[in-house]
Amino acid sequence: MTLPVYIYGQPVLRKVAQDITPDYPDLPELIQNMFETNTNSNGVGLAAPQIGKSIRIVVIDLDVLKDDFPEYAGFKKAFINGHILEYDDSEMKTMEEGCLSIPGLSENVKRPSRVHIKYVDADFQPHDEWVDGYLARVVQHEFDHLEGVMYTDRVSALRKNLIGNKLKAIMKGKFRAAYKTKVYRK
Repeated sequence: MTLPVYIYGQPVLRKVAQDITPDYPDLPELIQNMFETNTNSNGVGLAAPQIGKSIRIVVIDLDVLKDDFPEYAGFKKAFINGHILEYDDSEMKTMEEGCLSIPGLSENVKRPSRVHIKYVDADFQPHDEWVDGYLARVVQHEFDHLEGVMYTDRVSALRKNLIGNKLKAIMKGKFRAAYKTKVYRK
């Protein structure tokens, strides 16, 4: 089932998400719904806060990028209880990022090219690994959601000022998205 994506301004997007246990209710169905929502929204990643759940689940599907990144053919993975342990900032890269929760806006974001993460997979098997390249960027973007951080928090003060009105408009529902969304209403 495709779920609505929570839009910038929703309080859940600013909360630090909680770890879950293997007995979390309907976990396989939730993960499947997250992958479906991500696919139907033309995303490469989706974090649980983006569907209104303050829990540490991220789904990433890089198979859609296999033409440009053949190494990611077939890459489709759930990261549960994910945490970034260390940033290798010896190589920083700036790339344009967008977000399903901030439709119609993208900005250049500088991030390390390599990060050390820990998580459990959908079978609750533990993983402790370094990821690099484009996957490292997507992991950082999605894991930021688990910390209540949006990519717009990582742009320069000047850019924040320049996009401020656009963000306010998005919060008020003034945007177009080709997927289901949920805007915060006071």
